Amino acid sequence: MNVSVNWEGVYPALLTPFTADDQLDLPLFEKNLQAQFDAGVHGFIIGGSLGEASTLLNDEKIELLKSGLAVSDGKVPVLVNIAEQATKQAIARAHEAESNGADGLMLLPPMRYPADARETVTFFKAVAQETSLPIMIYNNPYDYKIMTTVAMFHELAEFSNIQAVKESTRDLTNITRMRNAFGDRYKLMGGVDTLALEALLLGCDGWVGGLVDAFPVETVAIYDLAKAGQIAEALEIYRWFMPLLELDIHPKLVQYIKLAATATGLGSEYVRAPRLPLIGAEREQVQQVIQTALANRPLINVE
Repeated sequence: MNVSVNWEGVYPALLTPFTADDQLDLPLFEKNLQAQFDAGVHGFIIGGSLGEASTLLNDEKIELLKSGLAVSDGKVPVLVNIAEQATKQAIARAHEAESNGADGLMLLPPMRYPADARETVTFFKAVAQETSLPIMIYNNPYDYKIMTTVAMFHELAEFSNIQAVKESTRDLTNITRMRNAFGDRYKLMGGVDTLALEALLLGCDGWVGGLVDAFPVETVAIYDLAKAGQIAEALEIYRWFMPLLELDIHPKLVQYIKLAATATGLGSEYVRAPRLPLIGAEREQVQQVIQTALANRPLINVE
């Protein structure tokens, strides 16, 4: 029985922990999941960019999905990311996710090919019509070089299972454009950590987070305070958090956030090649950011 996805709240883009011999570290993955759940997150996203999706085997993604479903135990939805080069591969991954119990999908545009608007819309429609799962479109032209415009979302609106947008354009104006064009037709999820509070205050329904992997309590607290109108309190935590959040907007965000999660006991530094663990001055610089934040970490009560 699928868990309903309401596209509100904090959805961690989960890290994928590995062992020293490059296997999935499922016990550590489940430890992180449990910490997220205990902090009050509202859903899980498996196999995103932060989860090293491009290096995962399909079977590994299903193993991660099953672990996520076990920890969730029907209490919060578990989503699988779809990031494929070919339309038929994207459809196949959607079928696999649905048949293995996923509650929803995050869908990227075609990878490695700068598809035009017609091609991108056709790609999204082809996947949507092949699954009953609710879908969140990942709109990230900054990293993936394809912008899903308001006009394109008008074309996608006929598919009731295309329900949400991960808003990662880095243009905060786009939140208002989407609201003006569609009202509440699409749920909007802020997808850039360094713009998360701004996105929530401009009307986003939730936050797809990265540093939440290392700091779930603080991430949920900002969301809860923002939605409760306690802006000053949210801003105080957000300002403390910002040097950490900036780790999410670097090409080595995986290594950086894994280092942060290691520092908080929720991860390890192992990455899958071609990525390599941080060394030397770069590692020291990131460690300094993390240690400074930990030394000044706010005290937050988790109810």
